[in-house]
Amino acid sequence: MSVALTFEAVEEATPGEAWAALFERHWPRYRPWFLHEGERARASYAESARMLLEHMPELVPTWERLCDLAGGGDLEARMLSMWRPPSYLSGCSQGVWTRGEPVLVRNYDYSPDRIEGTILSTSWEGRRVIGTSDCLWGLLDGVNDAGLAVSLAFGGRKVVGSGFGVPLVLRYLLQVCTTVAEASAVLSRLPFHLAHTLTMVDRSGKLITAYLSPDRGAVFAEVGTATNHQGDVEWHEHARATRSLEREHRLGLALAEADSPQAFANAFLRPPLFSTDYDSGMGTLYTAVYRVARGSVEYRWPGFAWEHSFERFRAGRRVIRLVEPTAA
Repeated sequence: MSVALTFEAVEEATPGEAWAALFERHWPRYRPWFLHEGERARASYAESARMLLEHMPELVPTWERLCDLAGGGDLEARMLSMWRPPSYLSGCSQGVWTRGEPVLVRNYDYSPDRIEGTILSTSWEGRRVIGTSDCLWGLLDGVNDAGLAVSLAFGGRKVVGSGFGVPLVLRYLLQVCTTVAEASAVLSRLPFHLAHTLTMVDRSGKLITAYLSPDRGAVFAEVGTATNHQGDVEWHEHARATRSLEREHRLGLALAEADSPQAFANAFLRPPLFSTDYDSGMGTLYTAVYRVARGSVEYRWPGFAWEHSFERFRAGRRVIRLVEPTAA
């Protein structure tokens, strides 16, 4: 059997018809997700707008424009604020190569029927960003024209709090920061909804892994690899199910053994980093290789690659077939 995924590369400098078309396509899926705990479980419009203005004021003009493109509805605006959204879990492995050219590599492990599959190139408020879209304007990973790259992984803790969904946090970093130091300072003041881990590298080769949690804020470690636990394992069932420790160990070996960034990236296409566990919603949906000095990203799957950059962005669609293991 195989899993078919459609990935679309969309370039639109400022929010307009292309983004509106993406919203129309994906909103029927996001609306029931946003409401599945009941509308009263979600923050009001007033609270959502207030939190954005307090913590991410630079994003407010774009948020308002997106709300207009989405039809100006209260529910749509609340979802797009990403303030206190519903919970969600994923897998993911990520690592940074810094011997020479800085390169961030990540695998995104999630349910095949829940990924947008949009590679989005934007120039919102004058900052060029390329990344993998999530929650319609947030990002799972990305790079900006200053040479900062960031990717996210679930942090392996059950704690839930009042804060922003991490895809919008990642978008915010790439919109307003140019270096790892600036991004770390921003993370130190933001509130977070769930536990997530961000791995970052900038053009200078400076790297950091940030462990984000509602109850701890941001804790920083100068390590270049991350899976789905934050230092020690706290949620043992999740760690076992996602092979988090095994993947972390393999990442360390790959980083030590590789003699080039290409060799390091190749390890992400092999087990245990590459997972075919699609039935459980933790199969690898893509590998992304960010070369920050070049301002480029190469999306990779077994037997196929698709590269984009600020100099040459390849708009269009690709259908990817991921092979599931045959049952014994």
